[in-house]
Formats: sequence, C-alpha cells, structure tokens
Amino acid sequence: MSNTMKRIIVALIMVLIVVLAAVGEYFGIPAVKYLSMLVVLGMIVEMINCMLHTPREKIKKHWWQFGAFIIWLILMFIAASYVGTRPWIMLLLLLTISCADIGAWFFGKLIGGDKMWENLSANKTWSGQIAGIICGTFASILYGLLGADVFLPQLMWIGISISLLSQYGDLTASWFKRKMGLKDFGRILPGHGGLLDRFDGWIYALPLIWFVML
Repeated sequence: MSNTMKRIIVALIMVLIVVLAAVGEYFGIPAVKYLSMLVVLGMIVEMINCMLHTPREKIKKHWWQFGAFIIWLILMFIAASYVGTRPWIMLLLLLTISCADIGAWFFGKLIGGDKMWENLSANKTWSGQIAGIICGTFASILYGLLGADVFLPQLMWIGISISLLSQYGDLTASWFKRKMGLKDFGRILPGHGGLLDRFDGWIYALPLIWFVML
C-alpha cells in the first residue's frame, strides 16, 4: 500500500473518531474531553519513548530542553482537560489548525520562495506561513459566522494567533526530531508519523486557548 493511501485511510479514521466523539457529546458523554486528553497523553508517552531510544550523549547535551518539553506536554494535558469541556472551542482549534496547515502546504508549494528555517524543515516557506495564517484566520471567522450568524472580531485575533502558533509548534517538533535523529516520532498513525507529528500544531495553540478561556 502506498504512503499516500495510508495517509488517506488514517485521515478518514481520524475523521470518523471525531464524528463519534460528537455523537457522544450529543448523548451527554464528555467524549471530546477524554479524546483530547488521550491524544496529549499519547504525545507524552511517545516523547518519553523516543528519549529512551535516543543516544545518551544527545540527551545529556540537550537535557534541559527535553525536560522542559516534557513539562510543557504535561501542561498541555491539563489544558486539554479544561478546553475539552467546551467541544465547540476544541472544534474551532482543530478547524483553524487544519486550514492553516493545508493553506501553508498548498500555497507554499504553489508560490515557493524563501525558506523559513531550512535546517529544521526543508519545505516550509515564508509564503506558506503567510498563506497558512490567512487560511486559518478565514476558517476561524467563518466558523463564527456559521455558528453565531454574526462577525466576531475576537475570532479574527484568535485565528491569527492559533494559525501562527500552530506552525511554530510544527517547527518545535521538527527541532526535537533533528536533535534525536528521527524522521517520525512514532508509527501509531501510518503515513502521518506519530501523534506528535500529527498534533504538533497543539503545542502552543492549546495552552493559548486555555489561557484565553481562563
């Protein structure tokens, strides 16, 4: 089976899981909260597992960065337990990050231009980042228009922040992979890498949403 086919199948399974979580919420089950916490818990386990299989000299050299990242992921777990109680906010987060990722990938390929940090991620360009922010912000505003039938200015600023931070979450994950000498964090999502690869947009965006809610 080709890598592209694996990506499509896994993506469809993830969409199905989200739909099932929505059905659970309809029947009064806090499925979104539990699913969000499970995802972040998987990210923590995945990171620890990668560290255990990384040469000790690399761990010793960057011990405080790895330690700080584990603590940050634990903070994300707490954030997920809080944000997950508001399914519509979690949906906003997923929608904005997904549109930002797709926009950055598509227009980055289409327009090209200067690379952002080629040493971290060879395919990311400044044009892609700008396009990703625009697409993510548009998705956030549209979400508000469809949900409340009115323009909500705060969603524009939230959309910009989430779109920008999601891309830097991606770069942060890439940095750790470089330091560990990894291509993917795990194999739990064939074609997508590990949970940390797939949900790296949450790294800064999820705590931001938690902070805004508080």
